[in-house]
Amino acid sequence: MAGHTTSAMNLSLISITFPVFVLILERIWFKQAISAQRGAGIVIVLLGVVCLITRGHLSVLLHISFAIGDLWMLLAAVIFSLYSLLLRQKPKGISINSLQFSCFMLGLLFLLPAFAWQQFSQGPCVLTATTGPAVLYVGIFASLVAFIFWNRAVDTIGPLKAAMVYYTSPLFSGILAWVFLKEPMGVIHLVSLSMILSGIGLTNRG
Repeated sequence: MAGHTTSAMNLSLISITFPVFVLILERIWFKQAISAQRGAGIVIVLLGVVCLITRGHLSVLLHISFAIGDLWMLLAAVIFSLYSLLLRQKPKGISINSLQFSCFMLGLLFLLPAFAWQQFSQGPCVLTATTGPAVLYVGIFASLVAFIFWNRAVDTIGPLKAAMVYYTSPLFSGILAWVFLKEPMGVIHLVSLSMILSGIGLTNRG
């Protein structure tokens, strides 16, 4: 929904607020202390990601315009941070796979009426040689597999450390674009890489 009314850069910049919300909500909810080391690490990572998104031209931030899609994206970041924190409340007797199955079944029930309405109002979705593999990828890898790994990561190292690793997403996007789309990789990518990785290391150290 957000992508219909706002730019890709706005989406990228707002999405990186997710780990910050995890940090703030963890402080409020679980009284987790925010050390100077952890705060400095997050600032370094944020600067690295912003440099990567803006390709080193930070002046473009002065010309960003905002739309209703930005609020949707901000709401998504808050909801995902709440979801990640709530994983800490998972009863010990429930496995990750059982939790995932329950979440996906509930998600199916919640989304089925919206899907039926869309099919009725806009016509049936036609799968082609292009859209079919895309839907399969989103359904299997970006949804099922990614969430299983995410839930296991949060269960193992906690929501904040998992959230910090989330910042490597733009790096992988850049590397994949370089490999498959032949997009150039310059000095700013290497600088951003070093800032993001050093920030993650500083935040998670100890």
